[in-house]
Amino acid sequence: MDGSTNSLDDVSGSSAEYPDRVFMMEGRLQAQEDEIMLLKSSLADALRRLRLHDQLIPLLKQQIIAVNPAASRVLNQVYCSDSFSSSRKLSSSSALDSHRHPATSQVLNSTEGENGSNGDSTSPGLIHQTPTYDRATQTDLTPLVQDQELDRVPLALTRPVQSLSLEDALPEGMSLTEEAQAKFHHIQGLELEEKDEEGEEKDLSWASSVEEAIHPTAIRNLQRDDHQDPNGSTESLSSASQTPISGSPAPPKDLSASSRSGPLSTILEGKKKPLSPLAQPCHTMETKRARRNSEKLVKDPQEKTKKLLDKKAASSANLLNRSPSLESRTKDLIARAGSPGSRRGTQGQSIKMFIRGRPITMYVPSNIQNYEDLRMEPPVEKLELDWVYGYRGRDCRANLYLLSSGEAVYFIACVVVLYHINNRTQRHYRKHTDCVRCLTIHPDKVRVASGQTAGVDKDGKPLQPYVHIWDSSTLITLQQIGLGTFERGVGSVAFSFADAGAFLCVIDDSNEHMLSVWDCAKGTKHTEVKSTNEAVFAVEFNPSDSTNIITCGKSHIYFWTLSAGSLTKKQGIFGKYKKPKFIQCFVFSLTGDVLTGDSEGNILTWGKSPGDVKTLGKGAKETFQIMRQTRAHDGSVFTLCMLQGGALLSGGGKDRKIIRWSADLAPERECEIPEKFGAVRCITDVNGEELLVGTTRNAILRGTFSDGFVAIVQGHVDEMWGLATHPSQDVFLTCGHDRQVCVWNTAEHKLDWCTTLEEYGLCADFCPNGAVVSVGLSTGRWLVLDLQTKEVISDYTDGNEQLSVMRYSPDGSFLAVGSHDNFIYVYNVTECGRRYSRYGKCNGHSSFITHLDWSKDGKYIMSNSGDYEILYWDVAGGCKLLRNRYESKDREWASYTCVLGFHVMGVWLEGSDGTDINALCRSHSERVVAVADDFCKVHLFQYPCPKPKAPNHSYEGHGSHVTNVRFTHCDSHLLSMGGKDTCILQWEVKRAGTSDGGDRLHSASFTSSPEP
Repeated sequence: MDGSTNSLDDVSGSSAEYPDRVFMMEGRLQAQEDEIMLLKSSLADALRRLRLHDQLIPLLKQQIIAVNPAASRVLNQVYCSDSFSSSRKLSSSSALDSHRHPATSQVLNSTEGENGSNGDSTSPGLIHQTPTYDRATQTDLTPLVQDQELDRVPLALTRPVQSLSLEDALPEGMSLTEEAQAKFHHIQGLELEEKDEEGEEKDLSWASSVEEAIHPTAIRNLQRDDHQDPNGSTESLSSASQTPISGSPAPPKDLSASSRSGPLSTILEGKKKPLSPLAQPCHTMETKRARRNSEKLVKDPQEKTKKLLDKKAASSANLLNRSPSLESRTKDLIARAGSPGSRRGTQGQSIKMFIRGRPITMYVPSNIQNYEDLRMEPPVEKLELDWVYGYRGRDCRANLYLLSSGEAVYFIACVVVLYHINNRTQRHYRKHTDCVRCLTIHPDKVRVASGQTAGVDKDGKPLQPYVHIWDSSTLITLQQIGLGTFERGVGSVAFSFADAGAFLCVIDDSNEHMLSVWDCAKGTKHTEVKSTNEAVFAVEFNPSDSTNIITCGKSHIYFWTLSAGSLTKKQGIFGKYKKPKFIQCFVFSLTGDVLTGDSEGNILTWGKSPGDVKTLGKGAKETFQIMRQTRAHDGSVFTLCMLQGGALLSGGGKDRKIIRWSADLAPERECEIPEKFGAVRCITDVNGEELLVGTTRNAILRGTFSDGFVAIVQGHVDEMWGLATHPSQDVFLTCGHDRQVCVWNTAEHKLDWCTTLEEYGLCADFCPNGAVVSVGLSTGRWLVLDLQTKEVISDYTDGNEQLSVMRYSPDGSFLAVGSHDNFIYVYNVTECGRRYSRYGKCNGHSSFITHLDWSKDGKYIMSNSGDYEILYWDVAGGCKLLRNRYESKDREWASYTCVLGFHVMGVWLEGSDGTDINALCRSHSERVVAVADDFCKVHLFQYPCPKPKAPNHSYEGHGSHVTNVRFTHCDSHLLSMGGKDTCILQWEVKRAGTSDGGDRLHSASFTSSPEP
């Protein structure tokens, strides 16, 4: 208990040091409950062993007397002395047990009366010194000369003498009978441990019996014995059964081979043997003595009860102190049970897996004869990245460029996409390990530099950010810049132009926003300096002078000079002009001036001014001041693009306008971007007339001022969770927190249609006929959409909490709706999915529903919940919970998306905390299962996968937790969906022999899409 208490105290630290202290507290509390249960079980076992010992003493006595009647006097002396030495110690415990178990106490007192002496005021039967293998109970009392003086000898006058044993009472050459020896030898483990604080009393410890490992199977056996024991107590059974054991103990000992458990089972399960005829008169006399003793016990009940409670508490506290091995095992059990880990154990025809200390039992199907002989192999199928849906424009700038190959280069998640705007093909650079944050192209328009954020690994340790310089034609990495130098991430990058791109300027995301200049050929750092504590949005070299660098950001613009390996800066002076809150962007004009766009909607022209000698005196240095202010947009100016002829393009935020300006900043033409695409984030010139426009709602538009703009790349703008694939077409649906429901075409790699809902969607499923799709929302509502008309044809509400799963039965006659209110609502479906009526409700989960699947016959449901439950439901029988889960072990399932189950147990890594896997999906061919985890990875396992540490293929690409995965109707592709990265990755499933290197995520890929 001390270990648990200290761990609780440790949790009370600062939130920065323990960000998950609430979770840790829950773990420690669960650990303490497990420890209490363990103590209760140990105490109950010890008390049962003591009762058995006391029940056997009269039998042993009768056996000895039957062999040697002259031994009765010696036995009486032994018992009288033993009664005096033990009565004072544990009479309180016996009395307390008599209060707690009245029925049991009567039987025990009857037995105790046989062992005690006439006139003794306590009941010594319940507690007795422990016998050894070949020695009877020993006593430290001086033998009395006459039995009648026994009551008058005070306990303080006794002195230790040579002890007596039961065998001493036998004649020479005679030994105990085999039956007596067997009974005698079976009572072991009750060793007396002497710790005398005052020299008068000794506490008992049951080291041998208690130190034995307590296992769930052993506790269950003891609980069954309690039911069969006519003299046992039922309270220990209830106390042990109410709190389940968490954690995975060591393998239990063979109980059948144990000398302790043998007689325990026999005595508890068998009937009491009748006493021999010689023992019956003695038994009657001792029963009368027990009655007199029990009458004396009821005197002064309040005072005795108080003393008994004190002693009982003390004996319980001494249990761990006097049993070091039990204490160590208990702490080990609690530590393992409280830690966020998953463990597995086999027992009979079931497999038990532990997640965060909670046991999850799964039954082995009948077709698996020998579970241990199963061999897991990686699947022959592999994945190859086929297409990337989306673009990161909502929070990144200057991330859309056009290469000399005619490809637009941009990024989303961990992938840099090269999209040919005419051929509609994609290639992918995938050497980044976390989200790409910035991008720039070399003056040769072939080489590309991309920087990434730091991120963390699955253990929470930070990963180091870096910049990759790579060849866009071959997708080969040329240089890795700054590994171990940058903090948090890379915010901005820029190549120098005047010297043909010899240098690369980088600004990281640390508090000081360190500015560093690197030699691109050598990959070495040239110089480094702190820039500012404010946010920095952009950095560029002066195209005509590589020694001049400009940075801008929150409330500043800095002009840097690189000289003799060091950087010096000068701040731009706003003078009489209002200082804007943000300088969003800047470009260099053909005349060498600097043009900036700010949050006030103005374009500011900056130039050099000679030093103000009048104000600053002789030696005043030149400054950079505003030469001109031009009103451009309502709201911020997010981007500026300089055209070849000297004209300027500006993109607005609030007004969503693109304006073309002449060289002297006179407006020439303008157009407005449709509201559904958001504000203008960046602009790239294609041929002087045609433009590429990146927007804040993660879309890339292509068009001209005269013809308008159309979207060539689209994506979600917030976290996504809902994913469903069409049962017969190359179509899939997504929904998320941006309240958009999007239907995509996997063959043409484009968005078919999109609609916006009042609330955000979290789950979806297509009706088996393919005509309608149901979408579950965050408020308990769910809608049915017609795929042709795109209209809502049904609107229902179940509860007021978010829905987590929608699933049609295989024949489309039922729809199951899983909710966070712990219920599964089942609906009858008619009129080809257009009419729904409530059929029933599955009530039995103690936490929110996470996943569910239908059986192939459409009569049963398997479901998972947030507390790692696996339940089965008989829908045809009225949505009843199937109590006997063993009966469902051979049932076949139409789909397999439940993350917990025997067939997918191997997908869980050792140490998983129960939330590491967000989704999984079995292929329609039932050959492989795809897994989406919390560490930005997609895994491909063989199906079934029932053994731990199963080999698999792992694929990177997402920059956030992967929320969902689904196979297309023909298993030709797999769709994976990121959370915060708003990215959808389409993977092509490659069979063995169809492609080499398909399991390498970082290899190049090339896919095409037909013209719309």
